[in-house]
Amino acid sequence: MAPLTSLLAVTSLVGLAAAIPAPKLGMTKGTQVHQVRNPNYVFNGPLSLYKTHLKYGSNPPEKLKKAVERMRALKKRDEGSATATSQNSDQEYTIPVSIGTPGQVLQLDLDTGSSDLWVFSTETESDQVNGQTLYDPSQSSSSSYMSGYTWSIQYGDQSTSNGDIYTDTVTIGGVTVSSQAVELAQSVSSEFTSDSNSDGLLGMAFDSINTAKPSAVETFFDNAQSSLDSFLFTADLKHDTAGSYGFGYIDSSLYTGDITYVDVDNSQGFWGWTSGGYAIGSDDFTSTDITGIADTGTTLLCLDDSIVDAYYNEIDGANNSDTYGGYVFPCSSSVPSFTFAVGSSNIVIPSDYMNTGAVPDDDSTCFGGLQSNSGLGTSIFGDVALKAAFVVFQGGDSPTLGWATKNL
Repeated sequence: MAPLTSLLAVTSLVGLAAAIPAPKLGMTKGTQVHQVRNPNYVFNGPLSLYKTHLKYGSNPPEKLKKAVERMRALKKRDEGSATATSQNSDQEYTIPVSIGTPGQVLQLDLDTGSSDLWVFSTETESDQVNGQTLYDPSQSSSSSYMSGYTWSIQYGDQSTSNGDIYTDTVTIGGVTVSSQAVELAQSVSSEFTSDSNSDGLLGMAFDSINTAKPSAVETFFDNAQSSLDSFLFTADLKHDTAGSYGFGYIDSSLYTGDITYVDVDNSQGFWGWTSGGYAIGSDDFTSTDITGIADTGTTLLCLDDSIVDAYYNEIDGANNSDTYGGYVFPCSSSVPSFTFAVGSSNIVIPSDYMNTGAVPDDDSTCFGGLQSNSGLGTSIFGDVALKAAFVVFQGGDSPTLGWATKNL
């Protein structure tokens, strides 16, 4: 969850295709960790788009605000009735992270759009806890209080999450950092309280947007560098099933063809890059710069209005709905694929990825996986796009993003 202050100044993020040697393959000093799926999570398209605006410090459009208010009102009226059944794209995933000695395992959302590792804890206000696993530093022999340090994130709706900081041993898969800063939540916003299956966030963007005071603390990724054969992590996200993250190595069995690397502009703290264009279905390719951020913590693909409008012009019955705050279409309509350029290569998002499933109150109307980036300040390559590729996040003085096709 990116803080409000870090996104307001987002300008152009430049990423050029680079002929960069691939990091070493094979698994020596590296690990892989698999996601855990929340089977009770029901995707809500308008709410997901609304949260994306809040995450990036944008004031959501009025029609989207009204759509979310209507969804929440419907949910309140439905409480106590039959449990909703998750649709094909209704997914929420976390990864198990061990903190402390002995290890306390929490389920965290790995987020490349933020840089804070924060958790629900025994310090969290009791009325803000709703089934989350709580980290207890008093039960860890390796915990140490960082005197004078605090953290605080303010979101676009003025809600906040904040607390103090300890250091402790953090292990993800087989990678261990012995003195990792762990931010303990003392207060969280209602959005986090309501998600009982997520115990916090694991920020994997760059240190410059970490919110700790009086000075930023290093991310788990930076601190793990000496433990990794290669200073990178990979994302192999999946459609309608759990994927995995790799740390320190590239598993060649997870992709096909070659990995194409593009430069990252991390001047704003994000994995920013530029695509060279797009194609809708079998239409001709359109060459245009699409400046965006690779963000595992955002579900949707958010692009310029001209691209979004062109895409939905290809779908019978599609409309930019005041009721749902974004583009919807009849679930029976044929949906085209979407292709975006990565250097000289292309990544094709299959048509079924572009349909996030039925809206909560109408199983004949589906919410699109591509929505407008208006107000966000940049395009967002969220999970809809990332699931279509094997993605390498390579750190260092000249960070890069690697994209490869894979068997879907």
